[in-house]
Parts: sequence; C-alpha cells; structure tokens
Amino acid sequence: MTEHAVLHQAAALCLGYPDDEFHERLPLLRAAAPPQLGDFLTYATTTAPQELAAHYVRVFDFKNRHSLYLSWWRDGDTRRRGMALVRFKEVYREHGLEFTGEELPDFLPAVLEFSARAGPVLLLEHRSGLELLRLALREHGTPYAGVLEAVCASLPGPTPKDRAEALALARSGPPREDVGLVPFAPFASFSSSAPSAPSALIGEH
Repeated sequence: MTEHAVLHQAAALCLGYPDDEFHERLPLLRAAAPPQLGDFLTYATTTAPQELAAHYVRVFDFKNRHSLYLSWWRDGDTRRRGMALVRFKEVYREHGLEFTGEELPDFLPAVLEFSARAGPVLLLEHRSGLELLRLALREHGTPYAGVLEAVCASLPGPTPKDRAEALALARSGPPREDVGLVPFAPFASFSSSAPSAPSALIGEH
C-alpha cells in the first residue's frame, strides 16, 4: 500500500466509534499508523475508554456541523442527497465492491477505507465538505481535528471550485428539506468477489 493509502485506512479506524474492537486494535494501530496521526492516537491511548466514547458522542452525534456523512455537507437532508448516495454506491460497484450494513455509504470512515483500496476519488469529489468538517473540528478543539488535518493534507490542494463551494456552504449551510433516506442500505463492510491484497496496516476486516 502507498503511504497515503495506509494513512487513509488508519484514519478510517480513528474516526470509527471507539468500541471494544477499536481498543483491541489500538496498540497495532499506534505502532503502524503514520506519524501524522500520532497526537490523536496518544490521546486515544491515554484516555479512559468510557471517556473516549463519551467524547466521540459529544463531538459527532449531537452536532450536524461535525457530520461524518460527506453528502450532508453539500446536500443536507434533501432529495438531492439521495442521488448523491446512489453515486457513492455506484463508485464502489465500479471498483468491484458492494456496500451494506449499519451506515450510509457516504460515512467518512467507510469512504476512507475505500480510498485506501481504490484511490481518493470520492474524497476529492467532496473536498469542500471535508474542509468544512476539518475547520469545524479544529474550532471545537477536539483531538479528532488532527485526523481530518492529516486526511486533508494527503490530498491535492483545493481547486478554486472547491474553495468557492466551501465558502458558499460556510455562509449558508447545507440545504434543508425533511425527507427520508430509507431506500439506502446501511453499511457494515466492503465485499468483493475478487481476492484483495492484505492490508499493510491491520489486515482485511
């Protein structure tokens, strides 16, 4: 795996809910992850598991402006977001991967896992949302901001279009419209009919 691929896979794990599996993997993750994630991993290692879980919930579960769902930043909870979710699933299928389970396909940890396997196409398509999330987390003062800083630094510089879109979203926020997203299957894991190379970081999961 390339350096950026290893970083994206490690960042995917860092941004997941810190459950028992996360803590079981933490020693290996800390040993193998790139140095850009070192500050966060030190925080995760030295923080009591219950406190870390409570912090995660405070940061990500109660604040839309910290949303880990990339299409929300551009489309909010609107019908247009439904088409964006279709796009995520189509890109996964184009690379021979199926996406089913407990989360929507635009969930950032899942997108980062995909990026580690197939490249950052979806991260680049949603660069403006990533930048807004990075700024919001930095303003909040959470150690999770360091993970977003590392991810954004691994990507090419924002284009003028990315900057303009980010400025517009920062001023107005995502569009609002109360619609359901039931038709879209939740996420558990990627699966592929073709064998894939074992991860350089933690192995397939």
